[in-house]
Amino acid sequence: MRKVVKDREKNKLSFWKTFVKNIDLTLLMVPGIICYIIWSYLPMFGIIIAFKRFIPTKGILGSDWVGFENFKFFFTSQDATRITINTLSYGIIFMITGIIAAVFVALLLFEITNHRALKIYQSIIILPHFLSWVIVGYISYILLNPQAGTLNQILGFFKIAQIGWYAEPKYWPYILTLANLWKHIGMSSIVYYAALMGVDAEMFEAATLDGANKWQRRWYILIPSLIPLMIILSILGIGNIFRGDFGLFYQLSRDVGTLYPTTDIIDTYVYRGLRTGDMSITAAVGLIQSFVGVILVVGTNLIVKKIDPDSSLF
Repeated sequence: MRKVVKDREKNKLSFWKTFVKNIDLTLLMVPGIICYIIWSYLPMFGIIIAFKRFIPTKGILGSDWVGFENFKFFFTSQDATRITINTLSYGIIFMITGIIAAVFVALLLFEITNHRALKIYQSIIILPHFLSWVIVGYISYILLNPQAGTLNQILGFFKIAQIGWYAEPKYWPYILTLANLWKHIGMSSIVYYAALMGVDAEMFEAATLDGANKWQRRWYILIPSLIPLMIILSILGIGNIFRGDFGLFYQLSRDVGTLYPTTDIIDTYVYRGLRTGDMSITAAVGLIQSFVGVILVVGTNLIVKKIDPDSSLF
């Protein structure tokens, strides 16, 4: 018993010695921790709005308590099915296409031996990531404008009937998927490219001596080395399946009501609710979204942990 107490005291002393020794690094974390608390934890108090009929003049605490009425209203509304299916569908499509495209581009970059050419290609594909969706929205409008859009001008040149892009919902799943890939593929591919740079060169030499060609080296060495990273990023991606990119869906579609069947997701629905002042319903929908995201991340991680513990996130 005395030994256990002594070990605990020794561990405490060791902890404080390490803390004091690294006090400069700890102080560097303080601003980030404070910002995280202010912007991520303190706002959690607002969750209570989801269970109230919020009236600004009465305040959060003074508003009437309605329990799960706001959740019931959302689930029984005609918009619930549409925005839920759209959000989940786009989340799954974006995650799958994003991983496949990013790995493909990373493999292409890995084959480039010219250092200057590699930097140029990397800069070109990363640039869209730093453009805001507002700018991308205007670029897309230049391309898709019904009268003077570039695409319709090209179609007219080849005597093909022009398309009213902002009046045809059926085209937008493809447009949104391509826009999402164009904007994010560069940064995602760099993550996989960095993982490829850590592959032992001796494995390539051994494979070459055994007669493996370029495609076989990619399939049996490069892709397996990316699988652990792909699994971790997939777990994180699954957590965001129920959360869409507001800028993508709002700015590109320009919030045109005709396109709602294929462009309306939970995030745009919440924004319209905030714009009309319906804080209670939007808070309830946002809480559902966050809760489902946590369940998906934890559930997926548990499944991965059962299959391959080393590939799990936690």
